[in-house]
Amino acid sequence: DQHKRHLTLRGLLTFKETKPIDISEVESEDSIIKRFATAAMSQGAISTEAHTAIAIAMNRLGAMSNSGEGGEDPRRNGIIQQNTTTTKILGKDILFDYPLKKGDCLASKVRQVASGRFGVTCEYLSEAKVIQIKMAQGAKPGEGGQLPGHKVSPYIGMLRHSLPGIGLISPPPHHDIYSIEDLSQLIFDLKLANTKADISVKLVSEVGIGTVAAGVAKCKADHIVISGHDGGTGAAPASSLMHAGTAWEVGLSEVQQTLVLNHLRSRVRLQVDGQIKTGRDVVIGAILGADEFGFATAPLVCLGCTMMRKCHNNTCPAGIATQDERLRRQFTGRPEHLMNFYHFIAREVREIMAKLGVRVFDELIGRVDLLKTNANDPLPKKLGLCFDKILYHDESLDGEPMHHVIAQDHELEKAFDLKFMDSIKEFVKDDCPQDKTLCFTSRISNVNRSIGTLISGYLTAHKQHLKENSISLNLEGTAGQSLGAFLCQGLFIKLKGQANDYVGKGLSGGIIAISHADGFTGNASENMIGGNTCLYGATSGEAYFSGRMGERFAVRNSGATAVCEGLGDHGLEYMTGGTVVILGSIGRNFAAGMSGGVAYVWDKKGTFDYYCNMDMVEISLVEESQYRKELHELIRQHYLYTGSKLARTMLDDWPRYVEQFIQVVPIEYKRVLQEEQMRKLQQKIADVQREY
Repeated sequence: DQHKRHLTLRGLLTFKETKPIDISEVESEDSIIKRFATAAMSQGAISTEAHTAIAIAMNRLGAMSNSGEGGEDPRRNGIIQQNTTTTKILGKDILFDYPLKKGDCLASKVRQVASGRFGVTCEYLSEAKVIQIKMAQGAKPGEGGQLPGHKVSPYIGMLRHSLPGIGLISPPPHHDIYSIEDLSQLIFDLKLANTKADISVKLVSEVGIGTVAAGVAKCKADHIVISGHDGGTGAAPASSLMHAGTAWEVGLSEVQQTLVLNHLRSRVRLQVDGQIKTGRDVVIGAILGADEFGFATAPLVCLGCTMMRKCHNNTCPAGIATQDERLRRQFTGRPEHLMNFYHFIAREVREIMAKLGVRVFDELIGRVDLLKTNANDPLPKKLGLCFDKILYHDESLDGEPMHHVIAQDHELEKAFDLKFMDSIKEFVKDDCPQDKTLCFTSRISNVNRSIGTLISGYLTAHKQHLKENSISLNLEGTAGQSLGAFLCQGLFIKLKGQANDYVGKGLSGGIIAISHADGFTGNASENMIGGNTCLYGATSGEAYFSGRMGERFAVRNSGATAVCEGLGDHGLEYMTGGTVVILGSIGRNFAAGMSGGVAYVWDKKGTFDYYCNMDMVEISLVEESQYRKELHELIRQHYLYTGSKLARTMLDDWPRYVEQFIQVVPIEYKRVLQEEQMRKLQQKIADVQREY
């Protein structure tokens, strides 16, 4: 018994004896269950069948499932209008069918935005009740993740905007969030993309997390997740699983105490996760400060997981942590199994609350006076443990809220797009006539952030799929951060001037064109026109920049087309799709981790080899006619959108300039493309033979 208890800190704590109440006086099971969530498990890490079963169960309970960082099938959005089956919704992409009732929903209400940005489109964000920014995870704080190539099936590749069979790297979070100010900007962007969603930030329990959480609350996050060190992922290295992070009991208590001390606790909801499996775990988590609770391992066990520890190998015999169709057919879980589990957890929570004399769950949060260590237990002393700081209570703060009571003020009334919204709403009310376009003209300054994002979120939420350039924003001046973030199809932003960081962040089908102001007399290709980390996580659309861009350009691009006239260090890192043309010099570490897409670079000085990271890509001259045609067309488009003098010069002397371009293609990407071409050729030959 002692051996089992010392595996967790909460196992060494016990409840104080208080005056009990009748269980009928305690808050209901259904109400308590609404505080439960499944922790982030992506569709890719686990099978479609398991992912969907979890979402159905949690939505029936009024709780929330988490998409994980892998995107989600749009067919799962919306409410089921009549009794049907999952096969009717997802077709051949689901192998284990569930009956669905009228009112069911297959969508994950928590949508994660990780550094990988897999499948993060404006549509993906518009369906969320909570949008969760993944800053860290329990098994490997500070590290990135990876989905092995053998788990990237054609379906998963479609969801993640990549080709099947190619491993997908989720980089560490510092690639797009260098500082607390950058996190604040991302929270603002996401709130504009879906004004009805709460914005969550996932942190890991470690030393100093209280200070970080206070900063996150000041950044106007609505929700903070504290993930314990014994949470996990099938992609974590053993060194991280065994040696990274701290117990959630330590991190949660630090966050609670810091937020209360700084008068910030009332603004945010706290969720804790990491091997939470019992009602007792939930009650102790609440006493230490949590409003909500995330479960991961236990729900998977309810759905058939046998703890084989084969998650990363794609050989899960229960059909859960695999994309192998043969194994997925062995999945036997049902949404009802998971629903029963949560009812049992809530029942145990109510029983403990009754013994503690607590009627309402909110009254349990932060009540560290209800916990103690057993004075007769020799184990804490033997292990050298002291719980005084975990159970600390500052009496001078009595009366300060211990749980979430007020909403964050995101200051959405300051959004630049509001000046256009009346016209946009009329446009939508008229069902966005195909023969009508809207055009707005305005001067801007660098305090105008996230231009176009609120409009995109509104159009996407109202299911408006516009034709190209239906709505145009003609701007002059200097744009603030995140110009055109999550810009949807049909929107066109044309800026004369310059822009800050994050132009086209999460670009989702729109078009952005930036050229220097009319009075500019310098050489465009030698002057900056955009900041750092532009086109981060773009999934589709086009962007043209008549000037140089900053560092980390088009990192995690998975489908957008872009042209610029030079860029800084770390360009095209972790790119998985799309096409980028660079009409100028590049910085060091170009194409590091690039696993998909194509780049064309004008190698004027013949020094490209020195700056390119050759670990995953191969380079060549642009020799095939189809690629020369593609390059020519993109430079022509660049000229049409921006009036670039350099583009005009190249087009006028094309035979000479095309010979100076280098084509960059990831090795695995090229192999998969060749295999796909060969498969199509073989199929064509087989069809001809059958006809003959």
